[in-house]
Amino acid sequence: MKIESAEVLVSSPGRNFVTLRITTDTGVTGLGDATVNGRELAAASYLADHVVPLLIGLDAHRIEDTWQYLYRGAYWRRGPITMAAIAAVDTALWDIKAKVAGLPLYQLLGGRSREGLLCYGHASGADLPELFDSIRHHQEEGYRAIRVQTGVPGLPSVYGVASSANAAQGGMGVTTRYDHEPARPGERPVEESWDTRAYIRHIPTVFEAVRNEFGPEMPLLHDAHHRLTPIEAAKVGKLLEPYDLFWLEDVTPAENQAVLRRVREHTTTPLAIGEVFNSIFDYKDLFEEQLIDYVRSPVTHAGGITALRRIFDYASVYQIKSGVHGPTDVSPVGLAAAIHLGIAIPNFGIQEYMKHSDATHELFRPSYTFEDGMLKPSEAPGLGVDYDDAVGAAHAYAPAYLPVARLLDGSMHNW
Repeated sequence: MKIESAEVLVSSPGRNFVTLRITTDTGVTGLGDATVNGRELAAASYLADHVVPLLIGLDAHRIEDTWQYLYRGAYWRRGPITMAAIAAVDTALWDIKAKVAGLPLYQLLGGRSREGLLCYGHASGADLPELFDSIRHHQEEGYRAIRVQTGVPGLPSVYGVASSANAAQGGMGVTTRYDHEPARPGERPVEESWDTRAYIRHIPTVFEAVRNEFGPEMPLLHDAHHRLTPIEAAKVGKLLEPYDLFWLEDVTPAENQAVLRRVREHTTTPLAIGEVFNSIFDYKDLFEEQLIDYVRSPVTHAGGITALRRIFDYASVYQIKSGVHGPTDVSPVGLAAAIHLGIAIPNFGIQEYMKHSDATHELFRPSYTFEDGMLKPSEAPGLGVDYDDAVGAAHAYAPAYLPVARLLDGSMHNW
């Protein structure tokens, strides 16, 4: 079964997506996600100009060999653009293989290890009353685990806090409140301000209030979004220990992995890291020294199902679990792949689930389901996601960027 064609599809149903569709000489199609938020055209070009020409005529069943061909054969390895392109090919080939087998993809990964994936949703608010309303709203939608993000006094906007303004500026096509969508249309990134000391003073009081209001049982998560130094991260982890977080995410930029040793030695709050990682080598020291508890890489940015399965197998040796990144810039194709993988692996932890817009669902038509706080894969052959070309053609690419952050003195900081 040979690859006959491969199409790079760029569309923007409220936000930009890059999708690869591979078609075999027998007419079977497979989809892969290559979206890199704010750098979509780079991923599209890498695919169209450098990868697609190599695919034509290859055996669609040889998934591992094709992965190695695109990774080792390029010489210039790793990086988010390269690994997103490889992920799109890999996911599309798994989609094809499962369709040919007449099975949902998870069956080819070893079958079910569980009935569904526990998910967490994104509750946020500029202040405590708004945050409490958001938590209750997510509970009503069925979420049993909640990520808590809040405004910081003195800062006009903060990562992770949704608002009607964010929805309008984020191109969602709505003016009502929506889960935080940080990418904003425009020729330049929006600039936000940040004050670490104000954040550290404020965030423990938020979790104290949430626990007092909602009790000790609900799993609570929080994302520091790479903004803290190692000692600041250690301090926040220690301050949040009384509130029993499920995890504290991205406490510090993890390019220098040794810094996690300092955080780990000061706090027992579980740590989740890796949404910006894109290879197994990014995790080596973190796993072997057991410096983290959850792996955050998504299928889309870590080289596909083949590569992320290897990462999870490696993590399982050290009792480290999955916590796959699931924002709206991972398309329903990427999310479906994560669901099939999460159902099969033995060391699943939790799945981030940020619901896509109605317009996105019209484009991709996913058939996974969310019920009672859990995501469940489709039982259709393959991934269980279709792509509507007519809808895609109606939503052209629109430039959009993630924000940047500056400290109060004007110097650039990690967003």
